[in-house]
Amino acid sequence: MSLINAKVWRFGDNIDTDLIIAARYLNTSDPQELARHVMEDADADFVKKLNKGDVIVAGENFGCGSSREHAPIALKAAGVSAVVAKSFARIFYRNSFNMGLPIFELGETDEIAQGDVIEIDLDNGTITNKTKEKLYRFTPIPPFMQELVNTGGLINYASKKIKA
Repeated sequence: MSLINAKVWRFGDNIDTDLIIAARYLNTSDPQELARHVMEDADADFVKKLNKGDVIVAGENFGCGSSREHAPIALKAAGVSAVVAKSFARIFYRNSFNMGLPIFELGETDEIAQGDVIEIDLDNGTITNKTKEKLYRFTPIPPFMQELVNTGGLINYASKKIKA
């Protein structure tokens, strides 16, 4: 998985884990059930409009709030292929990689609009806004974190290592 081509869904700053998946749905850990309600309080029709492989682009402090793993699980299960934001809350950052959801920090997210099509090149650390023909650079994911994403998260990674 070195390239992600996707349509963008825009969100602002301080998108907390309660907005990603509301606390009223935390009585389950079933990824498909969580996926049905992802971003529901920010956009009631988000899941209906989302196509598998789409990307969320946001501002600062994405994933702030409580440290629930349900948030990246819900995003990934809903079909979100990656999240690009100016910054991430520390625990969300780690939970995302543990769940196999790739996330990328990019300072210029304000230049990327809802509906733009972007290409994320994980190997080269670039994001190309194909709609606006603009190239951005980010620090590539460290190899270990990339391996977590490639294997689908920490549990799959550990299982693979045990079998090896």
